[in-house]
Amino acid sequence: MWTKEFQCGGHESALLDCRSSGSDRNTCSPGKAVGLTCSEPVRLVGGDSHCAGTLEVKQGEWRPVNGFYSPWTLKTAGVVCRDLDCGSAVSVGKGEESSDRPVWRIDSDCVHSGSALRECAASSSSSSILDLTCSDSVRLVDGTSLCSGRLEVKSNQRWSSVCEADFDQQDAEVVCRELGCGAPSVLQGALYGEVEAPMWTKEFQCGGHESALLDCRSSGSDRNTCSPGKAVGLTCSEPVRLVGGDSHCAGTLEVKQGDWRPVTGYYFDWTLKTAGVVCRDLDCGSAVSVGERKESSDRPVWRIRSDCVHSGSALRECATSSSSFSILNLTCSDSVRLVDGTSLCSGRLEVKSNQSNQRWSSVCEADFDQQDAEVVCRELGCGAPSVLQGALYGEVEAPMWTKEFQCGGHESALLDCRSSGSDRNTCSPGKAVGLTCSEPVRLVGGHSRCGGTLEVKQGDWRPVIGFYPDWTLKTAGVVCRDLDCGSAVSVGEREESSDRPVWRIRSDCVHSGSALRECATSSSSSFVLNLTCSDLLLQPNISVSSSMDGVSEAQQQGFQVFRGSNFTISCSIQPQYPGGSFQLTFTSSNSTHNYTQPAVNHSAYFLFPEAEPAHQGSYSCVYHLYVFSHNFSSESRLLSVTVSDPTPFIIRAVVLPLSLLLENMVLYFYFKASRGQKVARQENIELDYYNLGVAAAEGGPTEEEGAQGAE
Repeated sequence: MWTKEFQCGGHESALLDCRSSGSDRNTCSPGKAVGLTCSEPVRLVGGDSHCAGTLEVKQGEWRPVNGFYSPWTLKTAGVVCRDLDCGSAVSVGKGEESSDRPVWRIDSDCVHSGSALRECAASSSSSSILDLTCSDSVRLVDGTSLCSGRLEVKSNQRWSSVCEADFDQQDAEVVCRELGCGAPSVLQGALYGEVEAPMWTKEFQCGGHESALLDCRSSGSDRNTCSPGKAVGLTCSEPVRLVGGDSHCAGTLEVKQGDWRPVTGYYFDWTLKTAGVVCRDLDCGSAVSVGERKESSDRPVWRIRSDCVHSGSALRECATSSSSFSILNLTCSDSVRLVDGTSLCSGRLEVKSNQSNQRWSSVCEADFDQQDAEVVCRELGCGAPSVLQGALYGEVEAPMWTKEFQCGGHESALLDCRSSGSDRNTCSPGKAVGLTCSEPVRLVGGHSRCGGTLEVKQGDWRPVIGFYPDWTLKTAGVVCRDLDCGSAVSVGEREESSDRPVWRIRSDCVHSGSALRECATSSSSSFVLNLTCSDLLLQPNISVSSSMDGVSEAQQQGFQVFRGSNFTISCSIQPQYPGGSFQLTFTSSNSTHNYTQPAVNHSAYFLFPEAEPAHQGSYSCVYHLYVFSHNFSSESRLLSVTVSDPTPFIIRAVVLPLSLLLENMVLYFYFKASRGQKVARQENIELDYYNLGVAAAEGGPTEEEGAQGAE
């Protein structure tokens, strides 16, 4: 143990510079070794109180703090407020100076690790410095966010809880405003744990317009006791709003942290899942769409990371000051939602309206039909209804919707539909509407609905692109299953001529079980994803050609060949995959035969050198392909082939010209007879005809005789 007593004046720069007693101390009682806690060398300067201003830290010298590389949120600022015994963090922002100056650069991750601020400080220079505001004399403790908890008030450097009997709604409005939160939503004792003394001893009597609780009048008499469980528990709404839309459930997302600013995300990382937090904060049902809107120039914004929101922190606790020309636009369903489902497009239906006193009510299955379901699915931004069945998503207790919906199916919102005039007061157990809408996913531009460019609807239809080509067949398989198209066969990227709006979807989000549109973030790209599912194998073409006429009959359903001639059946398919084989299946009245050839240039030819009656029957081509560890096949239409005897055809080919010649002769004789020529003369005519038609081949008649014969 140190053996002398220190006798410092307090102004010395080092302890050993102090005077000390002349005599030594040889003993020290157990537990009497000095324990000392120094306050952290942290201060806020230039504000209205020691709880607001520019953040400065002393490490050798006092310097302002810059948190550029790891942005500071309210959660980080709360560490400073606690160090200064100042209550809750209200706002944190950046001040810009005219030129660089020495600063301490402090990483927020270091602060959250439990290290003191000056232990995290690194020397730097910057024109950007941190400005913080803490609540001076009120705080909410043990709550789920900075806007909820048990109320504590500080006076004479001591924090005290407040008795519920000394606090009312107008007092709560002042506290919520002082903490930078929204309007009070819940005021109830014991919500956030029991509390022991000390207790605040006076009743607050606020008008509701004051900027701080301690600015309010208070009762003259002191209260010395407060019943257990009666300490004030207060929940303020989060300072979040959607502006510029058709209702308070749609528009540009704005958050208040000191001032109202629009919000931008980090590198397109806001999905419907993140937007759903905003919709719940606003009591607006489900998230329908989230996108980014470009402005003409940069403006001050709050930059909010989606992973911070999903950690359970309130939006304003995740906000960092920034500037951007890209801001978030959100749309929530105003008055309908599906709860306890596997995605935003499935669950038990709940409806909210003024008729239900702004509370969510389930709907009875008897009051809801397929046309009503079509309206709900459309309102939620989903595909067509696929399952409508009660009790699919759990039982429900009151409240229940009391009227029957009577939608035509074309309405844009369920509450736009007509409803029955009479109220229903009861609904059988298990009969609350459970609804599953199909996911708004499609493949377009291919040869069937099971192949093409992947598009997802989230507000509008857009093509999809992955993050740094991370889509595999496993990811594509989710799309194929959603479309009931079997397994994924191929996935790739196609480049377009210019950038266009797209949905960027991370494969790890898809594999987490989220629906595709819940993983989509707004972006732009010239690349889009092309998918092929196993149900897509194109139908082969079948055609036949014969040696008799050499003409391919590719489109006809039936074809005739002559016995003894050769004919060829051709199988082909549009270029889709390399390789494969064709199986020609021949079915007659009493037998079936199969012939197989490999596909060469996507075609195969089956030659039949001599047609026989046994070749008469139906033919079809079956294309077989083994690709990506799967066997696939596709069959052509049927082609009917008949085999005929060529003899009648030959007879017709000879008899027809002879018949025509005989007919001409008969007409000639008839013509001559009608002119009254004599029978004796007819022999000469026959001779002339012979000379003209036959003997000419042996030298022919004279020119004069020929002319006469022609006459």
